[in-house]
Amino acid sequence: MELNIKQNVMVTPAQSTWKGNQSLSEWDQIGCTKYASSIYFYAPTTLPFQTITQTLIDSLSHTLPHFYPLAGRLRSLNNGRFQLECNENGAVFIAAELNADLSYFEKDYFTPTLESDCLLLPYVNESLPIHELPLLLVQLTKFSCGGLSLGITTSHVLVDGLSVANFMTEWARIARGLPLQKPPFLDKKAFGVGDCCGSNPQRFDHSNDFGNMPFLLKQPKVEELKKMKTTMFTLKLTKEQVQKLKNKANKDLDRPSRPYTRYEALAAHIWRCSSKARKHDSQQPTACAVTIDSRKRLEPPLPFEYFGNGVFDVTARCTAGELLSSSLSEVASKVRSVIEMVTNDYVLSAIEYLKSQQDLTKFQYSYKSSTNGGGKYCGNPVISVINLVNLPFKGIDFGWGKEIHFGPAYHEIDGDLWIIRNSSDDDESLLIVICLLVEHVEAFKMYFFDDMIN
Repeated sequence: MELNIKQNVMVTPAQSTWKGNQSLSEWDQIGCTKYASSIYFYAPTTLPFQTITQTLIDSLSHTLPHFYPLAGRLRSLNNGRFQLECNENGAVFIAAELNADLSYFEKDYFTPTLESDCLLLPYVNESLPIHELPLLLVQLTKFSCGGLSLGITTSHVLVDGLSVANFMTEWARIARGLPLQKPPFLDKKAFGVGDCCGSNPQRFDHSNDFGNMPFLLKQPKVEELKKMKTTMFTLKLTKEQVQKLKNKANKDLDRPSRPYTRYEALAAHIWRCSSKARKHDSQQPTACAVTIDSRKRLEPPLPFEYFGNGVFDVTARCTAGELLSSSLSEVASKVRSVIEMVTNDYVLSAIEYLKSQQDLTKFQYSYKSSTNGGGKYCGNPVISVINLVNLPFKGIDFGWGKEIHFGPAYHEIDGDLWIIRNSSDDDESLLIVICLLVEHVEAFKMYFFDDMIN
């Protein structure tokens, strides 16, 4: 396949914006401090490609004044921390044509591959100094059948998934000639930005937070590690299968105060299946990482439109023996316990803990291949269940129809997993996009579906 770049431009805000240096919150500076990407696919359209291209460029230029941090650049403060320079330098926009049909990528529910990333996502030259790197890069690709893809790459230091979803919603509105509906909320004071350390008490033990994951008890040899390969695959869950799993989680124990949610039941099921597929010994420590949006945990809660990173991971932990001897209800209760642990006081305590650290580097990781858990990486024996179902990624219409699929880009981290809505169906089915070691894939698939009914 050949990719033909038609345009490569830097899109700057259509109106002048605030300029200056902006402090970031602790949530912005932990976890993934590189780039995160996602991709939208659109059905064939008869609109001229140049018209579509110009519409996106013009509307992006008029959206950036509202989301002006995306047009800025980061600067490293040499202690694992960053600062945002709001300077109107702009965002990268690429328009390209690919001599392949949409159907080539459609197979297996649009499961991302390294090849699809190279073709459909904008290239980021991370060898450049950080202050030269754009924080938003977009690639529009036209297929030979007339279908389209829109690859979005953003700096994870600046935004999380909800912030990107809100940006995409407003950009699409402006592209359709509609006014901005929900302006981004840019004030970071709720997360203690600008306050000196000690403004809130550190009330909790955070030694197990922020990526401090268990290791495999039996460490693979170096030669074995080099041979280990990960792959991504997608499983579809119908509405009826999801309900069956929820029913199973809620029937095995005395009634909880409220029924276990779809996410709690799914996370518990996935955790158990991953441990079985990985053939863990009974004494092997395992963990299920749960992503929490702290916006709604604060008192008062932050607006839904808060623009930045509001999420962080907490982990449910137990040995594989305990995990696999427990009912689905009991495992769901472990997931719920760490979710409910995150209160306003917990969030403020965690922020205080991070602010007290001289260097945040040990709490950061980049998206690169991992086959074993550790302080900086996910991987066996950890599973990370990221829920995108309730984020407004679906229905992004720039004027030529809503997407036929939205999903994450390719990842190589063993144990990363996303729950997304199936855009191509109206039956409320879900897609589970999973990255695992190749040797564990078939066993996981078997347990995933068999254990639902057994």
